[in-house]
Amino acid sequence: MPGSPDEPSGLPEEAEALLQWLAVEQGRAPATLAAYRRDLRAYASWLAERHRSLRSVTEADVVDWIGELRGRGLAPASVARSMVSVRSLHRFLTAEGVAADDPTAAVDRPRVPRGLPKALTEEEVGRLLAAPTGDEPLARRDRALLELLYGTGARVSEVVGLSLGDLDLDASLVRLFGKGSKERIVPVGAHATRALVAWLGEGGRPLVEPARWRRRDDASAVFLGARGGRLTRQGAWDVIRRHGLAVGLGGRLSPHVLRHSCATHMLDHGADIRAVQELLGHATVSTTQVYTLVSTERLWEVYRAAHPRAASASGR
Repeated sequence: MPGSPDEPSGLPEEAEALLQWLAVEQGRAPATLAAYRRDLRAYASWLAERHRSLRSVTEADVVDWIGELRGRGLAPASVARSMVSVRSLHRFLTAEGVAADDPTAAVDRPRVPRGLPKALTEEEVGRLLAAPTGDEPLARRDRALLELLYGTGARVSEVVGLSLGDLDLDASLVRLFGKGSKERIVPVGAHATRALVAWLGEGGRPLVEPARWRRRDDASAVFLGARGGRLTRQGAWDVIRRHGLAVGLGGRLSPHVLRHSCATHMLDHGADIRAVQELLGHATVSTTQVYTLVSTERLWEVYRAAHPRAASASGR
């Protein structure tokens, strides 16, 4: 996507052509295109300082660029993301016949250390879920929100996107729409079901409904904000953070903390990894496997602390 006439893009025409192709042919999101543009602008500027054109880049130049990024102290994930942009550009130029070959073809992708999800302990989750007290409508809403997030492992965006028709509380099921609008049906536990019934019944959601809906979509929302509109993702995160702070978990929270905790605790209790994959809506089981690392580490911690011969037997 070319820059505006008033603001030069700072990119060669070849890079602008790639961005145009990504936008029109691939349908990439504006945020993705903006990230590509930043990465490619930095890359093009670095090449210009070395009097290199995109058509004359060699494999050695690409390796030097990776070294430059690391030398700037960029995180491994940022280096890897930049290389995705650069690799896409050179592949595009080769496919279009602009360049004879792809200088990134033989360059290994920068490795990104696999971080472990931050999960709360079961005791900490219990404190968080018990934090909303009282029987007023928003307290009921907060209990239902927290219980549903932990009970299903759903993403915050999936939960705030729920409409009343997505719930079947008689069967204790909820329909979620994940990434790419992919639909999945997941069970809702007894605690979450009771909390939802309390929120949706008299004394809950009906008392938050406005006299007139500002947007048609708000009328069908499961979770409403204090002013009667559909609860936003930021609003849901504020609920989590506020109650977390109240029970001393402020520094432990992230937007996905209950999702991570749900997956970790299920695996801790012997759940099949394929079932957890289906529950979380992961496209591949490899994404879910990171949670097995968390569970294994917890098992080692318990074993080292409790077994009298753990030090010699573990070999760790």
